[in-house]
Amino acid sequence: MKYNFDNVIDRKNTYSTQWDYIADRFGRNDILPFSISDTDFPVPDSVQKTLKKRIEHPIYGYSRWNHDDYKNSIVYWYQERDQSEIDPSWIVYSPSVIFSVATFIRLLSEKNDAVATFTPMYDAFYKVIEQNERILMPIRLGSAQSDYKIDWDSLETVLAQKQTKIFLLTNPHNPTGKVFNQDELTRIVELCDKYQVFIISDDIHKDIVYPGAKYIPITNITQKNVVICSSASKTFNTPGLIGSYTFIPDEKLRDAFLIELKDKNALSSVSILGMYAQMATYSKEGVEYLDQLIPYLQNNFTIIDKFLKSNLPQLNFKLPQATYLAWIDISGLEMSMDDLQDKLINKGKVGIMPGTTYGDSNYLRMNIACPKSKLEEGLKRMELGIRS
Repeated sequence: MKYNFDNVIDRKNTYSTQWDYIADRFGRNDILPFSISDTDFPVPDSVQKTLKKRIEHPIYGYSRWNHDDYKNSIVYWYQERDQSEIDPSWIVYSPSVIFSVATFIRLLSEKNDAVATFTPMYDAFYKVIEQNERILMPIRLGSAQSDYKIDWDSLETVLAQKQTKIFLLTNPHNPTGKVFNQDELTRIVELCDKYQVFIISDDIHKDIVYPGAKYIPITNITQKNVVICSSASKTFNTPGLIGSYTFIPDEKLRDAFLIELKDKNALSSVSILGMYAQMATYSKEGVEYLDQLIPYLQNNFTIIDKFLKSNLPQLNFKLPQATYLAWIDISGLEMSMDDLQDKLINKGKVGIMPGTTYGDSNYLRMNIACPKSKLEEGLKRMELGIRS
């Protein structure tokens, strides 16, 4: 094994959001965090080598993303990992996925129009919809025991509303880890087409998918009224370098997005190190890294599953299809989320995100992208807190 994901790297005193600013989320600094969704793993060797080489050049001037090296790395990655053909003309740089989502919401709807999405959901979705003065139209996914089944009648009812202009999808889904299959994506496309609803798909977790599931870009199914927003940052732990990309098949919308990016927000110059990191990860070296990372994360989920069954059987956990986020049902504790968080933080000294943040107070969301020694310690602290 080239990569030793068991190796514990001290992230304190690096201005890490997860480690140095724990108190922002949990009220104290002396706890073990499993919160924000970056990883405690080093980036691939290819990224370190590429960045070091670029840093040796002492000028960091305005730089361009619109070139074949950048676009072809993305085309290669989708061919290699997903057996999908991406037209390089679709590809546009963006500083972040949420910047892209917010921009598309403003371009494709008016104030007081509605944006539909599955819940529970990534907390940034709530903010990006509401702060752009759009109306949130939630469609509740089924339970883990039903494989987060889609309520098709509810979905159609919401999409049929005149004010619903956008369906905001996240595939794989955050926080449940559901991967939408071919049939589900096809039916979503058909319903959105029927009611003239535009699809924005946030696919930032696309590469962390476990055996038995298959990520499918929604652009495989349609190139009409759809965009994909994604990045290598979650998979390869580079969010601090800044950078994402979008697939915009429609030329007029692509031009409109570029006006927002370049003319209205003056963001046409790429983050140099973010661009180099993107190209270094979407490569053969990135394949090697990912092929070792996925089994490691899968084993971490197995550790959680066995621990909870043996030590905390009141908690219900189902192994996810994707992501490195454990979505743990705590309803069996018959305890309020406030009381549970008090026990976890002040007794167990462990920081695990309350499901309330994502729209369901019956769950915890635990980031397990860390060395197994940290995970095992976190689970012991969870048990200590709950039993206190």
